[in-house]
Amino acid sequence: MESLLQLTRFDDRLTYLYLEKGHIEQNDRSVAYVNENQYVPIPAADLALLLLGPGTTITHRAICNLADCNCTVVWCGDEGSRFYCHGHGATHFSANLLRQISLACDPVSRAEVVRRMYEKRFGEVIAPGTAIEVIRGKEGYRVRSAYHRASLEFGVEWKGRNYDAQDWTGGDPLNRALSAASSCLNGIVQAGIVSAGYSPAVGFVHTGKMLSFVYDVADLYKVDLMVPLVFKVVSTSVSDVERRVRMASRVLLHEQKLLGRILPDIREVLDGRHDSGSGPRQPAGGSESLDAGTEGRNIPWAHDRPHPG
Repeated sequence: MESLLQLTRFDDRLTYLYLEKGHIEQNDRSVAYVNENQYVPIPAADLALLLLGPGTTITHRAICNLADCNCTVVWCGDEGSRFYCHGHGATHFSANLLRQISLACDPVSRAEVVRRMYEKRFGEVIAPGTAIEVIRGKEGYRVRSAYHRASLEFGVEWKGRNYDAQDWTGGDPLNRALSAASSCLNGIVQAGIVSAGYSPAVGFVHTGKMLSFVYDVADLYKVDLMVPLVFKVVSTSVSDVERRVRMASRVLLHEQKLLGRILPDIREVLDGRHDSGSGPRQPAGGSESLDAGTEGRNIPWAHDRPHPG
């Protein structure tokens, strides 16, 4: 970011600001960012989200002011690449949360959201009413194809997605790099989700996890952005891939202005803007996720479970 005064907008009303390596304090009626070279006022009343990266400190009075201004504060990694925790949500209203829960708890509307997510990711029209299991099968095929294409393009052997949180070093460099990139993307997506009052836990494709909706939204971008990036990084060297892919991810997500795209994209898949409304049915198949930490994502909602008898 060239200047702290150049703010990327969530939409016509909401903005975010990322700061690192400095001190945030209260001065008279304003909040200000201070480092060795500058003292810059922060427009707290106009901010939806303040991202605090590595090397930042903040005073109690500044936090109180930001809370009064209804600004979410998120403690994160470089350029929002990891989500550690957050403060007050940037909305006093529960409309987004209630809308999300209403859509997720109704089998018909949940299936339509899943269909719109798939269409946005892959640009392929799906017939309304197509079963979620069928869409998952198509998604799995698309994701595996993306891995295969990236493997051929960058000359990196692909042996399949394999990740063990208990044995990180046991994974091959490509799988470790994919997991590191997913963590970066998930962090910035979660920051956007909580800033608008949505729940990270109430998902549509992924269910049963505290970050199910984060995985849903992050998947909108992974095939197009993260898969090519990771294969490209690994193709140059397998040394220190986690650090290198995190740095490359930070640059890419900043260049793509991803945080400014997240909320409009969420509204599109939830509310159906540009909804196609028709398309061919396809046979079901196996599902595959880019996020190795999302095993068990198919834990069903109560209305999905078979009734006894």
